[in-house]
Amino acid sequence: MALQKVDVNTLSFNPFQMIGKQWALLGAGDADKFNMMTVSWGGVGVLWTRPTVSVYVRESRYTKTFIDNGDTFVLTFLEDGHRDVLNTLGSKSGRDMDKMHDSGLTPVAVEGGVTFAEAELAFVCRKLYALDMPAENFICKDILSQHYANGDYHTMYVGEIIGVYKKA
Repeated sequence: MALQKVDVNTLSFNPFQMIGKQWALLGAGDADKFNMMTVSWGGVGVLWTRPTVSVYVRESRYTKTFIDNGDTFVLTFLEDGHRDVLNTLGSKSGRDMDKMHDSGLTPVAVEGGVTFAEAELAFVCRKLYALDMPAENFICKDILSQHYANGDYHTMYVGEIIGVYKKA
């Protein structure tokens, strides 16, 4: 089945389940040069009167370069049965493998980026805001020892959802 563009206002889903349990692929770039990584942290909502996604990317991640150098990113939720791919794409770097071709996924060009034929839902997002998350800004200090013992902090990106693609 092909992906079909839909209106963001027609969606109904549980973001806690989809992001936190199902996981997603965060990608940036174009069909010629692209990278993606698995994410299980993020948010979906309304900010500045726009439908938005927030994603968090560590400084060390190769995908961060692609997000920083482009205007868009794509958050893709794969159909069931792709946990092995999500595990691999979350644990291996695009510096060490060609994720686009070695993942076994079928790339599909969408406005401003790439998603996959195996997607059940994909958000194309235009970057609106980026903020580094340094240690001194954490109010709850136990988060630092739990998630940042090695000092590899995240950058938060907020993107306006400019396109939604859903399995037809």
